[in-house]
Amino acid sequence: MTSLNDSTKIIAARVPSGERIDALPRHFGRHLLAVENAVYSWLRELSQDYSGGYWHFYELSNGGFYMAPDCSSFRIRVEGNGYQGVMSGDAAGITACLFALSHLSFRMPIELISQHFHWLLAFAAEHQEASAIIAATD
Repeated sequence: MTSLNDSTKIIAARVPSGERIDALPRHFGRHLLAVENAVYSWLRELSQDYSGGYWHFYELSNGGFYMAPDCSSFRIRVEGNGYQGVMSGDAAGITACLFALSHLSFRMPIELISQHFHWLLAFAAEHQEASAIIAATD
């Protein structure tokens, strides 16, 4: 596992279609539906462009996980901080996952949810769209 202070680059690997069924339970156990539904709801909240669709699952080399819609871009608007911008589907997925995990960590104070938030945040800080993701989630 990579810590937030480790200088090792965090790698995202797309979960192969044959292994998707096991990815959410592996990362979130019995809370998988709460996490999955929260991510979809957050992207719906953040982008009028989102209307459902196929999502890719990614596992991170630091132990984390995220989901990203299979779409080229989304207009994102965050009411709470005034952020407005366009993000790739990957960055929009990371952003929605960060919002979902943060929200759930307060509703369901489970260390597992909080740990996944921090793992994903560390990856987001290295992402090519890090400035947009951080601006949206700050």
